Amino acid sequence: MVSVGPMEKDYLILRRAWASRPSGEWNNDDYDVLADGEAVGRIFSPNAAPVGSPWMWTLIFLHHEGRTPTHGYAATRDAAMAAFAKSWRRD
Repeated sequence: MVSVGPMEKDYLILRRAWASRPSGEWNNDDYDVLADGEAVGRIFSPNAAPVGSPWMWTLIFLHHEGRTPTHGYAATRDAAMAAFAKSWRRD
């Protein structure tokens, strides 16, 4: 598990998909993002991504309101988590 430190109101944790979603399709580069124990998004390495940005992050649809952007690509998993956290905090 990987976490992003205390934020104004939320503490985000990365949990491997196999630990969060016992059924379904996922690989070793697939993580759920949790806030207060609830899945609020996902960070993963998709089959197709822009060159140099192999990691995708996305907020779960229920958490889109008031947040922009709601998804994106990054060069590293840590950069994807930072972008996710920025959108989550509504920076």
